[in-house]
Parts: sequence; structure tokens; C-alpha cells
Amino acid sequence: MSLFVTVPTARLAENVGPLPEGAELEIWDMTSPAPRERIDMVVPPYMGATKVLGALEGVDVGLVQSQSIGYDGVADALPAGIPFANASSVHETSTAEIALALTLAAQRQFPRFVLAQQQGQWSPVFAESLADRKVLLVGFGGVGEAIALRLEPFEIDLTVVARTARPVWHERLGRVQVHAIDELAGLLPDAEIVILALPGGAETHRLFDERMLSLLPDGALIVNVGRGTLIDTDALVAENGRIRAALDVIDPEPVPEGHPLWSTPGVLISPHIGGASTAMNPRIARLIRKQIERMLRGETPANIVIPG
Repeated sequence: MSLFVTVPTARLAENVGPLPEGAELEIWDMTSPAPRERIDMVVPPYMGATKVLGALEGVDVGLVQSQSIGYDGVADALPAGIPFANASSVHETSTAEIALALTLAAQRQFPRFVLAQQQGQWSPVFAESLADRKVLLVGFGGVGEAIALRLEPFEIDLTVVARTARPVWHERLGRVQVHAIDELAGLLPDAEIVILALPGGAETHRLFDERMLSLLPDGALIVNVGRGTLIDTDALVAENGRIRAALDVIDPEPVPEGHPLWSTPGVLISPHIGGASTAMNPRIARLIRKQIERMLRGETPANIVIPG
């Protein structure tokens, strides 16, 4: 069996390295005509992949292997009949790192220190801790689990929410009682920190609207590393600093110049860089090699989220 694979950059091709016998790789960024009528696996660019999926129209494609975990809007852009796999296993650790970094930066007021340094000022403050805080983690998939593991050493009071209630036994976390999403409103008034790690989509669109945000106590911190659409941005702006926010994902992205979110008190913004770290390069290369090996053996590729 032979396998023809395309990747969007020379750097990714180099990271993937030598291929197993029977596999051939070519660089194609999907802005030019397809190199062949049949491509067994296409890896789109990391950013803006949905904008170029139309290049696959009329091409016989065995699999599209995304470089991202999320796949909002892919079904509408992907030509019919093509299976699509996400990049589960690639970004969980980096996204968990940014969740923890944003939480600590907001709690310990690091933006204040950066501004003070720029002005040459010594500006100590008695800040909020992460230790002993009541943390509500909303989402317990791969990213949520990775966040929970990194929170565990900080001596917090952790409550976990996911789509369905269930007890989970985790090798490192022990017994975790997962609450259902319909319990969320009852849990918010006691939460000091809320970390969002849910996927996007119709079910979670603006889950944190004006009503849900109003349930949070004064001074609570909401951290979003899931999808920007989880939070109603206008409702967050209207809170005017009553609650704080640390956001790696935002609706809309990029945040337009002059948008009131930029100057909303208590808001810390990072520009959707949760998965953008050096950990990505070897992990996406490893996933691509894994998919090639599976396909050469005639096995079903991993991580398929749109069957085609």
C-alpha cells in the first residue's frame, strides 16, 4: 500500500522526518491547485485552516488532519464526504499551561507589575492567592484534565463540571465527582475562580451570558481557554470590573481596535496562544506519523471528529 501526504510548511515536513516505506510527503499550503487528484492525508495550515478547505473541492481526499483541537465551522467549509481528524494529544499541555499562567497572573496582579516596571516604579501589592481558592473547572476533556493536573499542587478546592454528571477515577487525581452542566448556575455563587475549557458550538454558545455572569460573586475571576463564544463579550464588558477575566480566546477575534473590552477594568487578554508553544512542533509531527502508520496498516485514523 502507498500513501501520499501533504503538509503546509517545510518546517513541519522536517519535523515529521523520514517516513515509513510506502509513504510519500509533499509540501502544499492549499493556496495553489492540489498537487494530485488523490491525496491520502492533507494537513492544512495551523491558522486559518477553514479558509482554505475549499481547495479540496473535487480532490479525492482520504483524511484531513487538523493541527488544532477545535473544529468550529469546519463542517460548513469542508467538502462533503471527507473525513476530518482534530489534533487531540497535541495542544492539551500548552493550553493547560496558559490557563494556569493567566490564573496566576491575574490573581497575583502581574499586569500591574509590568506597567510599573515600564514606568520605573516599585509597586508592591497584597494580592489574591491561588492557594485555598474555590476553583470551578468547566470542561473535563483532554484540556480540562490537563488543567486539573496542574492545579492539583496549588492546594485549591476544585469542583469540576462537564456535560454529564459522573464519578471519575483518575490515576493521579484520585476520585473526581464531575457535576453536570445543568448544575452550573447553582455552583457559580460559591466560585472564586472559574476556568473554562469547553469546546465551542451551539450547545455552549454564550453559556456565560448576562445572567450567568451575574451569579458570580464580586471579585471572582473567569479564565477562558476554551472558545471565545463561551462568554458573551458585551455582557462581560457590562460587568465593568465587578468580576475579573483572563482570556486567551475571545469573541470576536482578533479583538477590534477600540473595542471596549481592551479597557474593561480587571481584564487580561492573551491573543489566542494557548497551543502556540514549542511543545506543539514535536507533538503534531508525532501525531502525523502515527496517522500515516495507522493508514499504512489499513487501520482507521485516530481523532476523527467528522466522519465524512
